[in-house]
Amino acid sequence: MSRGQLLPRSVPSAEGMDAQSVLALLDRLAERSVECHSIMVVRHGRVIAEGWWAPYSPDRPHLLYSLTKSFTSVAVGFAVADGLLRLDDRVADVLDVPSELSARARQLSVRHLLTMTTGHRADTLAEAWQLEPADLVAGFLRVSAPDPAGTRHAYNNPTTFVLARMVERVTGQSLPDLLDDRLFGPMGVTGADWDLVASGAAFGFHGLHLTTEAVAAFGELLLRQGRWGGRQLVERDWVEQATSRQIETLPTDDGLRTADWLRGYGYQFWMSRHGFRGDGAMGQYCLVMPESDLVVAMTAAATDLQAPLDAVWDCLLPGTERAGSPGGDQVLAERLPRLALPLVTGEPGPWKSATAVIDGSAGTPALPEGTPVVIDPADGGWRVRFGPGQAVLDLDVGYGTWRESAPLGRPVVAAGAWQGGTFVADLCVITSPSRVRLVVDGAGAKATWNIVPLTGPDLLRQLRSPLMTRPDVA
Repeated sequence: MSRGQLLPRSVPSAEGMDAQSVLALLDRLAERSVECHSIMVVRHGRVIAEGWWAPYSPDRPHLLYSLTKSFTSVAVGFAVADGLLRLDDRVADVLDVPSELSARARQLSVRHLLTMTTGHRADTLAEAWQLEPADLVAGFLRVSAPDPAGTRHAYNNPTTFVLARMVERVTGQSLPDLLDDRLFGPMGVTGADWDLVASGAAFGFHGLHLTTEAVAAFGELLLRQGRWGGRQLVERDWVEQATSRQIETLPTDDGLRTADWLRGYGYQFWMSRHGFRGDGAMGQYCLVMPESDLVVAMTAAATDLQAPLDAVWDCLLPGTERAGSPGGDQVLAERLPRLALPLVTGEPGPWKSATAVIDGSAGTPALPEGTPVVIDPADGGWRVRFGPGQAVLDLDVGYGTWRESAPLGRPVVAAGAWQGGTFVADLCVITSPSRVRLVVDGAGAKATWNIVPLTGPDLLRQLRSPLMTRPDVA
């Protein structure tokens, strides 16, 4: 392995796989307009295909959204293995909870939280935050549950938040520190970044940023039942339980749950039509397929979450049954480095400054209505300033290339062009799936998201490091 790599490299044909299946996967993603940011395919423990759609890149951590939950599950496994926590331990016996709780709330256990079988029929996050803005654990326990615990699954973000707090209480370590010491450090994973709630605690159910290779390595660790480099990092029994079907998953009233969300749920892992997976909003996937000795890590800005999974099942999996050839390997090797998101088309001029104010009436604005925008020509592109007087935000925008700036701590990578009398730029919040399309013309300026971050539309919030907020999740 090269320095810094977590997994060894190979080529598809050497690992009994046809490179044409990876090419077919890339074609399907493009045909279905799935905006992919990265993909890594691991067969027999070796990376056989890896690609990043520029401006995304190998060394850049990417927000995993709810794929974070699967890492919290491993942290729970550490506490259980150390004898500090048991599956039947109750929340009310481990954490400081309100004195007046329902009998059902007092019976909630680690097992109920892990399987999201708390008696609720829908996600309780918004209601819990509303009830207790400064204490999500108390707010969650106060949300009434119509069904007995353990009887039905309902996807429920606060369950993982509570698990994280229980792990921290019994271990005496923060969730990030525990995972650094017991998982990331031994694996050689560096640069893990966490979004935080206002108290400074990690969300647990969301907010972990990792590189694509770190996600793939996590999948390989699970495939090897918790072993890494000859060491048993995670107890084999825990991996088997966590990644096995523990509860049936049910259709939702809105019909949005499709095939791969109806296969059952483990301990913060989803069962799939093939194997199991860690799963995050907008297409952040760690797919583990033991029957094929295959792992796929993917980051994306997908609106149809079933489409990437279908592409893997329909296009990639058949390649595990074909030998492939060096010629196919070469075609794939030539294509992967060319992956890129489209740059804004247009001209570099006129080379003059332009000013406008944000119109908040279109889409979901990334900046408040009335925010001034100033565009000044700069070497190879432009300097865009948002805000009155002393700039609130200064960003570099490239022409025909992406330029990076990090005015508030987290990077923005931007490119733009003039289209007649209209200036258009894409501002990628590159550590996340989201970007802002800025359009400035004679009528004013619009700054709208391609896909609104789950922590809210405020661009300034997304660029601060660490992102620290109450999770305003719809």
